[in-house]
Amino acid sequence: MEELQPAETIGEVVGSLDQLTAPLREFVAGIPALLMGASALIGGVLVCLALHWAIRRTLLRLTRGGDGFLRQVLLRTGGLTRLAFVLGGMIVTLPATSLPAEWIALIRHVISILLIVMVGWALMTTVSHTADRSLRRWIGADEENVEARKNRTQIRVFRRILNIVIFLVTAGACLLTFDSVKEYGAGLFASAGVAGIVAAVAARPVLANLIAGMQIAITQPMRIDDVVIVEGEWGWIEEITATYVVVRIWDWRRLVLPISYFIEKPFENWTRESGAIIGSVVLHLDYAAPFEALREKFDEVVRASSWWDGQVSVFQVIGASERTVEVRALMSARSSPRAWELRCEVREKILLWLREAHPEALPRDRGDVRLRPEGREAARDGPGPLAGRPAAAE
Repeated sequence: MEELQPAETIGEVVGSLDQLTAPLREFVAGIPALLMGASALIGGVLVCLALHWAIRRTLLRLTRGGDGFLRQVLLRTGGLTRLAFVLGGMIVTLPATSLPAEWIALIRHVISILLIVMVGWALMTTVSHTADRSLRRWIGADEENVEARKNRTQIRVFRRILNIVIFLVTAGACLLTFDSVKEYGAGLFASAGVAGIVAAVAARPVLANLIAGMQIAITQPMRIDDVVIVEGEWGWIEEITATYVVVRIWDWRRLVLPISYFIEKPFENWTRESGAIIGSVVLHLDYAAPFEALREKFDEVVRASSWWDGQVSVFQVIGASERTVEVRALMSARSSPRAWELRCEVREKILLWLREAHPEALPRDRGDVRLRPEGREAARDGPGPLAGRPAAAE
């Protein structure tokens, strides 16, 4: 049996140890390069943060002493711009690191997507801030102020439409950073026949609502706080979004309709040009009602009411049936809720006055009772010229 020499045994052990420690030695040898890359990355980020601080501080100093648009945008987007500068510094210093090329490409891709998202976020923040500043002018405006309702409607609708457009563009830009999406889009564009038709049909409801929202913002068939009658319900326009409208019904229910409904179907708008409206009270009275006294009482009640706007006050007899006379009282108010209160007040006070002062004016049934004279036969019943006359002698 051949025996192993000590020198050969020691050489094999040393070779085994060398193989085991090779990864560790490679890592240790790469530490200086790793430290250099990390130092360059951290240094680039710090430089970008200092640059952001200097630029932002300078701009804030230039806009000091007021509530200007640029200053408010800087205050609202400070965090976003700081993160954007950090990501920009990382992109610049990534080649100085010792990371593999695949890792660098992946990190750059992720950073690119984050930068696109932050740009979209900043744009949406700017749009919202602009809309809020514009809406401040109309805070506390009277509900009958048509100009205020017009501007509030336009600002809110356009803000939502712009935010949706920015979101779609941002999402599309993020997707286009992927090569597979680019290839699919190119293929879809090349075969834009059937695929385009299918896409158009699928997107029709969304596009129809967006276009309807733009039409309503421009033409304004209805506005925020308009009084409308929709689907047989009376209420106020509470909210107008890019895709739907919320109607607050008088009993606090909410009716939600697609915004295209107000373009395609008819509806009543009681405050299209002005909030003023004429209300009516209809009463059915007896033929014995004192119309002149009733007219004077109506004028007295209307003029004493705080709901009346001092414009219209009319009392008319508009019809008559076999039992009652129909009278109508017209009165105006600054808004439909005021008109409702005025109508209820006038109706209640007129009825109380009739019950106390002229009960004979309230509707009643009449009967005609005739007494037959003694010595005469009963009158013939039934209609005709001989009705109510004694029978002829034989």
